[in-house]
Amino acid sequence: MNQEPSRAPPLCLALYQPDIPQNAGTMLRLCACLGIEAALIEPAAFPLTDRHFRRAGLDYLDQVMMTRHLSWRNFEQWRATNGRRLLLLSTHAASPYHAFAFRPGDIVMVGRESAGAPEEVHGAADARLLIPLRAGARSLNVAVAAAMVLGEALRQIDGFPDGETFDGNGVGPAQK
Repeated sequence: MNQEPSRAPPLCLALYQPDIPQNAGTMLRLCACLGIEAALIEPAAFPLTDRHFRRAGLDYLDQVMMTRHLSWRNFEQWRATNGRRLLLLSTHAASPYHAFAFRPGDIVMVGRESAGAPEEVHGAADARLLIPLRAGARSLNVAVAAAMVLGEALRQIDGFPDGETFDGNGVGPAQK
């Protein structure tokens, strides 16, 4: 699941011990399409050969620049070596993501779908970001949350890939 990028990925999406294969596959597909690096922090609750994981990722999984980390500790060592900020998405955060100043190289992390991220991860984060929701709503799907925040981060750092141009209707050349 590695690709030689034409330039360094502008951001990284870290998946902390994912437990729903369809969501993980969708987020890795997002990374492939937007040229975002992925970090998978194990253990995952499913094998990476899971058919649901593969179906959600389609043929994009082979295009993802992904690093697998056997543990949280291994991930933290990698992050420290590379000097990158960790931004944790959390329903327990106070800072709205749209008011945050993203920088190239940031790592946006999502927690487990069933349990979020443990206190150790919250404590290590350089920032904890929230997606404001209307009263009574608990949370968004983790893949939707990742897409929203990564879209804003890419917009701020001018990090969207230089791909095909689209017409005013959002239709690219391959879709005409």
